Amino acid sequence: MRTLSEDMKRVYLDHIAATPLHPEAREAMRPFLEDRFGNPQSLHALGREARAAVDEAREKTAALIGAGADRIVFTASGSEANVLAVKGLSLAGGAKKKRIVVSAVEHVSVLRAAAHLSRYGYSIAHVPVDRQARIDPAAVAEALTDDTVLVSIQTASSEVGTIQPVEDIAAVCRDRGILFHTDAVAAAGNIPLDVRKIGAGALSLAADQFYGPKGAAALYLAEGVRLVPLIEGGIQENGRRSGTENVAALAGLGRAAEIAAAEMERRTAAMVKLRNRMLAEIPERIPRTIVTGHPEHRLPHHASFCVEFVEGEAMLLSLDFAGVAASSGSACASKSLKVSQVLMAMGLDHALAQGSLIFSLIDGADDGDIDHLMKVFPPIVEKLRAMSPLYARYIEERRS
Repeated sequence: MRTLSEDMKRVYLDHIAATPLHPEAREAMRPFLEDRFGNPQSLHALGREARAAVDEAREKTAALIGAGADRIVFTASGSEANVLAVKGLSLAGGAKKKRIVVSAVEHVSVLRAAAHLSRYGYSIAHVPVDRQARIDPAAVAEALTDDTVLVSIQTASSEVGTIQPVEDIAAVCRDRGILFHTDAVAAAGNIPLDVRKIGAGALSLAADQFYGPKGAAALYLAEGVRLVPLIEGGIQENGRRSGTENVAALAGLGRAAEIAAAEMERRTAAMVKLRNRMLAEIPERIPRTIVTGHPEHRLPHHASFCVEFVEGEAMLLSLDFAGVAASSGSACASKSLKVSQVLMAMGLDHALAQGSLIFSLIDGADDGDIDHLMKVFPPIVEKLRAMSPLYARYIEERRS
């Protein structure tokens, strides 16, 4: 098996799949992986130490999104938080309200949770998006009916980076007395969020999107919002999500959330410059490449493209061998070898959508990283296109 040489420059441009663990988050976790191993439900000293750590993590996580600590339900992943929201909130709505409204570009965890409920009599409405994956609040309003129990619309797309007008969508739902959940996993810790300003009844977030550990996430629930738990058997999380708490991971989540709030402005300023450079230079250097997602309402660390005549998987493997880590489609779907439902919903051609690629920056990225990408990426595309029958046909047509 071929491997990278030890002296080759390595560039990580896959923030959207996972971020490195912040050193201070790691240090916050360390005591609870070693001698402070108590169960937060125990009454002795070790248990009280663990309980204090969970409580502190809850406060810091809540502060990141402008919430009260008692409004946070810890989960093991962003996907679990989304599924708990869609299923738990819908089931709590009673027998008479059985319509769920989602967008056509939601994360698969939201879409499959809704699809699961459709087997039990729920109807699912899919709101369309425009060519930039943006949702019109008026389209959400049009989809609402008297039996709508929940609307779930993402804050931002992990696949194309588009930020949605969630405040306006939440207002539409509030006017009709309908609960609104937003999947903010790609957004929380990366852009400012305030649940009071948004007006969301529920919001999902995950630590591994802002330099916290994997296995730690949360669901925010507004005051008075009812939830049917999906994991029963204990009193943890006020009965909303049972199971012994992952104290170390939660301590890491809390510290990462605290750091994200403090450093967000600095991180954003640095990343936007590099992101804009990629958005401008890649289509310029590689003809027949388009930017996907919204040019302005976009995550600060996110640049996504479709490269014509080339498959995303082939580009990923070639980039990896050249020292660049990137992604194609969502982290949960990239191994399925299926064309992204997000790109299809945006109206992209099937063949073009197969050439999707995402570059997402981590804190500390610099111009040298983008220089390396610009050095290796165009030759990769040129080489892959030289093997493409579609590209050969395109060249022949141009000559004739």
